[in-house]
Amino acid sequence: MGILANRYSIEISGRDGDKFLATSTAIPPDSEVAITSLTGDRAEARVQAAVAIRQAGLIPVPHLAARRIASIAELRQIVERFTLVAAVDRFFVIAGDVGQPIGPFPDTLSLLGSGALTIRDIKKVGIAGYPDGHPNISHDKLWDAIMSKHDLLSAMKMPYEIVTQFSFDPDAILAWLKRLRDAGIVAPVKIGVPGPASVKSLLRFAAVCGVTASSKVVAKYGLSLASLIGHTAPEALLAHLEEQYHPSVHGEASLHFYPFGGVAKTVEWIRGFQQLHRRSETGEQFEKGRERA
Repeated sequence: MGILANRYSIEISGRDGDKFLATSTAIPPDSEVAITSLTGDRAEARVQAAVAIRQAGLIPVPHLAARRIASIAELRQIVERFTLVAAVDRFFVIAGDVGQPIGPFPDTLSLLGSGALTIRDIKKVGIAGYPDGHPNISHDKLWDAIMSKHDLLSAMKMPYEIVTQFSFDPDAILAWLKRLRDAGIVAPVKIGVPGPASVKSLLRFAAVCGVTASSKVVAKYGLSLASLIGHTAPEALLAHLEEQYHPSVHGEASLHFYPFGGVAKTVEWIRGFQQLHRRSETGEQFEKGRERA
């Protein structure tokens, strides 16, 4: 099944924890479920969401937002709480969407360098990637940052993966992956994909996240800025990725879904898309068999 495969990761917020169990049975066992760190989220709600994910046979991956953490003591407390209560063994580290840090961590690199993620048996960390760039950070600074994180994590002998911001542009994703591999970065990459959502919601999230949404770019995704009604899903994006992705060029990659239209709706859509994709592949194999016969 190419880049889609049977596995994917998805994310929820701490507020989704109670509702998540009803959806979790449709997600393949041992899939990773990220827990975002949003303004207003209660710390204990995120811990309990991690517990629910673990009880469902899935792997919780809490976000650590560097700029929202007030001290090294608080960071260690957060890590210990997740590891002891929910058996968390991996985290996703981001800078966080606040203008000024409230503590000693202005960015991801400073948090990683604190050593707090080495006090427990942490197996892996995730860092962010931006195929579309970032509205407040230059491309050169983004590239220098990811290379610095790579160097630090390699020196720490800490396995890591890169989870990208979502994009409407498959060509930008593939070009960015190739640049990573050409630079010698072989870490697995999870390609951010928006789940099915209303067109208005999708474009609103794009504006908030700094994702390019020009007429030319969204046309590749199957959208038109002239029509903002109805719902959309990433079929065209995934089809292009399936067609153009080559492991020898783009390295190890999988998909990470942002459930902008709701977790249950996204999981159901993924399942339906996978089934359709498998039937299509089976049909192609049958036709090739007939041709050889």
